[in-house]
Amino acid sequence: MYDATPLFRSYAAWRLPQLAWQRPAVTQERQLLSLVRRAAATRFGRAHDFQAIRSVADFQAAVPLRDYEAMWRDWWQADFPRHVDLTWPGVMPYFALTSGTSSGTTKYIPCSHEMNAANRKVTADLICFHLRNRPRSRLLGGENFMLGGSSALRQLAPDVQAGDLSGITAGVIPWWARLRYFPPAELEAIADWEDKIARMAPLSLRRDIRSISGTPSWLLLYFDHLAALRPTLPRRLAAYWPNLELLIHGGVNFAPYRPLFADWLADGHAETREAYAASEGFIAVADRGDGDGLRLSLDAGMFFEFVPADELGAAEPTRHWLGNVEPGINYVLVMSSCAGVWSYIVGDTVRFVDLEPPRLLVTGRTSYTLSAFGEHLIDEEIEAAVSAAAADIAARVVDYSVGAVFPGGDESLGGHVYVVEFAGGVPGAAALAQFAEVLDRTLADANEDYAAHRAGGFGMRPPRVQAAAPGSFAAWMRSRGQLGGQHKVPRIINDEALFAGLQRFVEDHRPTAD
Repeated sequence: MYDATPLFRSYAAWRLPQLAWQRPAVTQERQLLSLVRRAAATRFGRAHDFQAIRSVADFQAAVPLRDYEAMWRDWWQADFPRHVDLTWPGVMPYFALTSGTSSGTTKYIPCSHEMNAANRKVTADLICFHLRNRPRSRLLGGENFMLGGSSALRQLAPDVQAGDLSGITAGVIPWWARLRYFPPAELEAIADWEDKIARMAPLSLRRDIRSISGTPSWLLLYFDHLAALRPTLPRRLAAYWPNLELLIHGGVNFAPYRPLFADWLADGHAETREAYAASEGFIAVADRGDGDGLRLSLDAGMFFEFVPADELGAAEPTRHWLGNVEPGINYVLVMSSCAGVWSYIVGDTVRFVDLEPPRLLVTGRTSYTLSAFGEHLIDEEIEAAVSAAAADIAARVVDYSVGAVFPGGDESLGGHVYVVEFAGGVPGAAALAQFAEVLDRTLADANEDYAAHRAGGFGMRPPRVQAAAPGSFAAWMRSRGQLGGQHKVPRIINDEALFAGLQRFVEDHRPTAD
């Protein structure tokens, strides 16, 4: 295969200085005004007087914050599935299907031709950052593997289709990239995850894979499948794909998975690089090391606002943008885009670690708070505590969910139950008790409300750990019709029935301790 890396390196030589010269606030305001001009004649633009908008302040005064439910109810539902000059000019050609991680409700997110082009632009930026870090890279000398959902799209109306975002993306890949893309179209279209993996895995072992991207939990399942096909080889990706350079991950916090991926990447030369890609757009990518923050995409058809997380439910929350954000504050991410979302609450919380250029960490979901007893835990705190507890007992966490269990029966206090699947089997009782103790202590150190509710054992009982047998979470997701692709295991489950169902499922597949 012809190595296209030198050609792409020429593009990187042009693009990287362009990124370095960006003035974040100026670039973002220009982006917003460009979007507003494009959409001024749409029904949404006329209703919000886009013609009169000359600044960020004008825009924020004219366009209120809306979440998906409000956008659907007020603008998208009546004309669905054929949106013509509604919130973006022309016919909206695609809708990305996404299910609420904890609710399971299917959402239809508009995806325009311009958004597809924007997503390709940010993907190219990610490759540019990789080439800057690897001057001798040969990334495009082999194939690049995207482990996503089905590429099969459903026709909703003339010129309107819906499906997984990965499927929409696969259908608009440029021809030159398609030559270096895996899997083949006929395998990519398979909807059944297990059938898809069974057919892709043997073929991928015969290919020169240079990069692989996907959600961490599904990547690990895929790697286990490869190991089963090659039992005589070490459980190392370098043994299967010796030229692997890059592993792109996203969708969930990587911290609990990092030790597992370190094992898989040992003895090779592949680096990990995080991507923050939502159904609404490709928001940010890692331009430096793992854990150093994700660089916000400033000139790719998106304008970003940031609302302090503790103000989201207020009547008039403060709306910041890159002209006045501050590092270290937990913000709710809000975006407007070339797909016709306007001051749209994405549902993620972020915290800036740098401002020049702007780099952020994804700290959780607005729906991912655990406060059944007033403890006010957020996703980031729970992720960190699970990672610390696993490290303390030298264990690897494959997946987990946490929910509240309320007083009842012989229990006078409620508390949290962590359903945890460990790599390599279930730890013994003593190790599980230590895991729970470290988890409890780490949360108390990080969160004063949690510490107060745990003080003296009067507000909440200590957390309990329910160990899941290997493969339990994958089986549970399969039972819900959400195995593979872009589906993610819910970390915090506030739906009592859903969490009770998970507990019963795990109990029915109860493991025995080592």
